[in-house]
Amino acid sequence: MAMKSDIVIVGCGPGSAEYLTPAATKAVSAADVLVGAQRLLDLFPDASPDRFAVSRGLEEILERIECLPDHQSAAILVTGDPGLFSFAKLVIKRFGRERCRIIPGVSSVQAAFAAIGLDWENARIISAHKEDPKDEDDLRAAEKTAVLGGREDSLKWIAEHLLPSDGASRIFVCEDLTMEDEKVAEVTVEELATLRASSRTIVLIVKRDLLS
Repeated sequence: MAMKSDIVIVGCGPGSAEYLTPAATKAVSAADVLVGAQRLLDLFPDASPDRFAVSRGLEEILERIECLPDHQSAAILVTGDPGLFSFAKLVIKRFGRERCRIIPGVSSVQAAFAAIGLDWENARIISAHKEDPKDEDDLRAAEKTAVLGGREDSLKWIAEHLLPSDGASRIFVCEDLTMEDEKVAEVTVEELATLRASSRTIVLIVKRDLLS
């Protein structure tokens, strides 16, 4: 039985076409089929005409890839970097590491720290994008924390669980990074708890003495 062709998982960056890497563009151009959210497909207007716009999540993507003919290769488009809170590892688990190749991309966490002019060495990275993370005792201990938000209640959770009571941290809400409507604002704990932000939001919590 013929082996299925390669599956390439392509990191498409935080949103803007300017942040696509040449490696990502090359991999997409070589693929027979593109699979991903419509806004990611739109980043590659000149690539393969065979496109599957996904709206129902990971299982739909896996089913699309499973049904491809053996002679076709597929590029799965993911936001940011496939190695950071991405479903790349689930794709690899389903189809096998030998069939999958990963093209790294610029993550929204990188873009967020760059926006406030601070390195992200030793930063704690948490995802509250789909659900509230488990409450851990040391969540407030990190000097730098990046939280992937985007849900209606995620900012409220951050305000309740991550902010020390001594006021020693600064809070930055970074929305739609690299896009035309990008917004980076410093807020208070009270403002964060009631804020309604974009679905593409990163919250940075940084100790005051790191930003002089």
